[in-house]
Amino acid sequence: MTQAFDAEAQQALLESRVALALEQARHAGADACEVGASVDQGIEISVRMGDVESVELARDQGFAVTVYLGQRKGSASSSDASEASIRDAVDKAMAIARYTGEDPASGLADAELMARELPDLGVHHPWRLSTDEAIELALACENAGRGVEGISQSDGASLASGEGVRVYGNSHGFLGSQRGSRHSLSCVLIARDDKGMQRDYDYTSERDPARLASPEAVGRSAAERTVSRLGARRPRTGRMPVMFAPEMAGGLVGHFLSAIAGGALYRQASFLCDSLGEPLFPEWFSLVERPREPGAMASSPFDNDGVYTRDNVFIDRGKVASYMLSAYSARRLGLTTTGNAGGARNVRLEAPLLPREALLKELGTGVLVTELMGQGVNGVTGDYSRGAAGFWVEDGEIRHPVEEFTIAGNLRDMFANLRALGDDIDTRGSVHTGSWLIDGMTVAGD
Repeated sequence: MTQAFDAEAQQALLESRVALALEQARHAGADACEVGASVDQGIEISVRMGDVESVELARDQGFAVTVYLGQRKGSASSSDASEASIRDAVDKAMAIARYTGEDPASGLADAELMARELPDLGVHHPWRLSTDEAIELALACENAGRGVEGISQSDGASLASGEGVRVYGNSHGFLGSQRGSRHSLSCVLIARDDKGMQRDYDYTSERDPARLASPEAVGRSAAERTVSRLGARRPRTGRMPVMFAPEMAGGLVGHFLSAIAGGALYRQASFLCDSLGEPLFPEWFSLVERPREPGAMASSPFDNDGVYTRDNVFIDRGKVASYMLSAYSARRLGLTTTGNAGGARNVRLEAPLLPREALLKELGTGVLVTELMGQGVNGVTGDYSRGAAGFWVEDGEIRHPVEEFTIAGNLRDMFANLRALGDDIDTRGSVHTGSWLIDGMTVAGD
């Protein structure tokens, strides 16, 4: 195992280095400065077919300085947090700023927006796990999956555990720190029949290792998902309802968030430009952000600008209620930051939910999508076309697996045609959502 990670000591060290960089920039003549620093340490174990395949011990460190000379900006970074390296980074950032053009939107976020309360959000849960213990857990996961009838091969099981510290400070006098951890266990398996091979996986991921699913549960679930794909065929072609499994529905939320991100909006590279107040989803649907939710995967009391995070409502009863803005993108748009420098944190849906079986009944005849392939999403027009695999549903019942087909539509139409949501919430990431049932998509198969 790597040397023990002393999060408290690392935090104190990074805070002192950030303060040093800010002071160095002030002495060098910068009108303003912001500094970000982080250090992460972890272990990843991979096993395959009962043998240890790899043991990776990693430690990553980063340090970034941005200075402002009026409305000119210069940035420099380093993986070395020594005092000499920090001074060198400040000098280089200053040199760059002297030669850049002026940008009226550049500069720190307003001082009055800095986070003043920095509560402990319960996102740091170290896992004092030895290498041998990690290997045992990964092997137990794989063995549970390989023991399921129909599994012919394993593509391996992996356990990853890490923790880290991030610090951000700027010349407004703001200095914020946060410690965090993330742990996961995954398994990938292969099944074979006379029609060929199928591959699938499952995983568990949490801030707190005590909340991880058991290795045996992950392995068995991966095996059941894999075996269920045997005998897949192509579905028929036509317009029909499509049900997105929770993992796939999270991607739809991601496409929406990308479309309301300030960077896409001020570049006029989004199909949701000038959409505030417009109806986009059904009236029963709202989408919110809870960045200070205790123990959640993306919780933070401040964003990447040092601005305090707050609950945001992006969709309010079907209508676009807010964009997702940093200080810079807000200035470009003539608006106010929403505390979203660095993205959305802990996105949650507020809507009526149906049990999965009831959602399948609501679907009737169509496809349940459990895997998507390709990058066929145009953020400017909203056009959507992806390769897919999943299951054919008829009269509300899953009949057989399907593969080698595409689904297509436009995100505006897809959001408007959202018929119902499932209560099978996937809580493993920053976006929590269940299955989505969308009417009127084009399925191209046989």
